[in-house]
Amino acid sequence: MSSHRLIDAIGRTGSVRRRVIVGGACLVLLAGMAVTALPLIADDEIVVMSAADTTATDVPQDGDNAVKTTLATCPIRCERNPRGARDAVVEFVVDGIPVGARDVRVRLQLYSWQDLDAQVSAHLTTLDARQPRPALTEGAAALAATAETLATVVGVRKGYNEWDVSGGVTGNGTYTFALRQAGLSSRVYWPSREYRDPSIRPRLLITYPTTGEPGRSGPPGGTPIASAAPTTPAEAPTTVPAPTTSAASPSGPASPPAPASPSAGPPDPGVGCGRVSGLLVPSCGAWWGMYSPTSAARGWDHGAAVAEVEAQVGRRFDIVHRYHDFSNAGSNGAFPDEFERAQMRGGRLMFFAWESRVFSNGTTLSWRDVYSGRYDDVIDDVAGRIKATGVPVFIGFDHEPEDEPAKGSDADFVRAWQHVHHRFAKAGADNAVWVWVMMGWSGHYDRYAGLYPGDAYVDWVGYDPYNFYACNGGKTWKDPHTTVGGFYRWLDEHGIGAGKPRMLAEFGTNFDTEDPAAKRRWFEQFPAAVKAHPKVKAVVYFNSAGSTTTSATCDMTMNHTPSALTGFTRAGNDLYFNQPVPVNR
Repeated sequence: MSSHRLIDAIGRTGSVRRRVIVGGACLVLLAGMAVTALPLIADDEIVVMSAADTTATDVPQDGDNAVKTTLATCPIRCERNPRGARDAVVEFVVDGIPVGARDVRVRLQLYSWQDLDAQVSAHLTTLDARQPRPALTEGAAALAATAETLATVVGVRKGYNEWDVSGGVTGNGTYTFALRQAGLSSRVYWPSREYRDPSIRPRLLITYPTTGEPGRSGPPGGTPIASAAPTTPAEAPTTVPAPTTSAASPSGPASPPAPASPSAGPPDPGVGCGRVSGLLVPSCGAWWGMYSPTSAARGWDHGAAVAEVEAQVGRRFDIVHRYHDFSNAGSNGAFPDEFERAQMRGGRLMFFAWESRVFSNGTTLSWRDVYSGRYDDVIDDVAGRIKATGVPVFIGFDHEPEDEPAKGSDADFVRAWQHVHHRFAKAGADNAVWVWVMMGWSGHYDRYAGLYPGDAYVDWVGYDPYNFYACNGGKTWKDPHTTVGGFYRWLDEHGIGAGKPRMLAEFGTNFDTEDPAAKRRWFEQFPAAVKAHPKVKAVVYFNSAGSTTTSATCDMTMNHTPSALTGFTRAGNDLYFNQPVPVNR
């Protein structure tokens, strides 16, 4: 009942009943306080979803290289086949255990659809969980030589089965576990990280008392997080002006201090860190960027829009993304504008996505119009302003061209891109760093080779991965590894832009109405996903509801709930996204 109704009830009773009611109310209030205080004294919990998994086997028919939605375990003589044994192999990238954390408990959890009389043991392994079907005999030798049993489940049960693998996890790092079966001589199936229902995929549950200092742990014996991604840049680093995420500048809005986070701590430059190449490639980690929309009603003050988000997350963004048109006028066309120049002076890198259209009246230009020379005056003016900045800037021409059928053919796009690039070179705007940005959708895989302008015209390869979930009518929740990994692997397999750094030029995630914490967890898992894809050297969040239709089941903004904002803030505080590079504008 409300406090007013409680007081009314007390006033209408006798003294004995009044004491009983008051006493009972006090007990209720104390109980409520105790329940409220429980989270303050409870253990912290980190849920880490698998980064990769596979089934190790020597069975020939299992080597079909197809992505599997299930893992399997089976003993050495499996279903009468003496070579039919299988081990489930699962890799996790652990990041976020605080420095000083004690009594850390790590539990490996795999889901089973049924009760089975099987004994399954967990071991550390050197097998590669990213191989389609590694040889089990190699894994057996590795286990025999190096690994002891960490934990054993006697009797598989329907639901999540759990192995305490604390003895094998010595801090933040990459860990791969093999699950080996005994007893039951038939296969036990477990959902893999590709399984359609994300709620039953493999995971690690990490708990520890909330007494550790914020930061990252990495005691001897664990693989340091920094080693999850090579620190070798795409080209030899040189001393070039670059942004910072910590030092304030009198020329730009000051950023508030970054809040303490389990994955944040004092910058640790590491070996070879703290440098940036002439093409803006950081020698370690990846840039952290943001697109935050503004409007004519706000005077096109893009700087204020970004500063608002920076104040919410407690840090400065490395990259600020903005979209411009071919009008060559006003804030949309005559760029960089005054707000962008101020952001650059404040230590931020600008990323200009230049669209062959006019925003104010909806005019769409054809690529044939662009390469015919009709708009050379516009191109030359923009090139002159870019050159005048005197610092490297990211620029992309017509991002996501595969979704622009009205502008012409794929060959027309390539010719238009090359023409714009030539005009910039003629103007001496060699501080433009060219980012080729595709959707990265599998439905267009057959077109990307024909849309690539050529290595001489591209400096970075970008794509726009999203976990749209219900926003596009889908029912599959894509974790960060799945979201980032598809086009990344396709690029590797087809050699497009080989050796060039990659950028998530836009990325984002929806929320899940049935799991309010899902979006927060997605953000918290995002750093590990980027570290597992080390060619990604920059990420830019597209913080606009305009990418989709906002509804009761769709909102892609990172700050639409306090929980989502907390997760995004924690991701941005990860050391991997905090480059120790000084401001020198």
